[in-house]
Amino acid sequence: MNKKYHVKLNDREKEYVYQVMNQDKTCKSVKKRCTILLLADETVGKPPTQEEIAQRCGVSDVTAYQTIKDYSNQGIEYTLRSQKPAQLPRKPIITGEIEARIIALACSEPPKGFSRWTIRLLARKAVELEIIEAVGREAIRTTLKKHNLSLT
Repeated sequence: MNKKYHVKLNDREKEYVYQVMNQDKTCKSVKKRCTILLLADETVGKPPTQEEIAQRCGVSDVTAYQTIKDYSNQGIEYTLRSQKPAQLPRKPIITGEIEARIIALACSEPPKGFSRWTIRLLARKAVELEIIEAVGREAIRTTLKKHNLSLT
């Protein structure tokens, strides 16, 4: 079967791979990608198959394939970069003071016409009392769960 992507490392690239691989601060996944590239290098002879490379490196076939593909399409720097999450997690909208006020509200008497608080009712009342500008049911639910509070 013909290979679609090939790895042919020149001397500068090999030196870069070894340099990245031997740094203490380099994470395991980047070190494994370095090993994959060195094993897949065609300049030193006939390389093993991608399945064999994956098995030797302790990664999946897809990881070996993606690493070789990234090298062929994007280059060595792109392939060996540290994978960061695309988007950082959001800061929580319910902070300590707001959390305390919501818990106090949940522990208080429910409004007239209701036998108990519901999560939707708590969310509406928190906005109505201007405890918070806007809040979803899930934020209220996780706040109550965090403090092991049940509305039943």
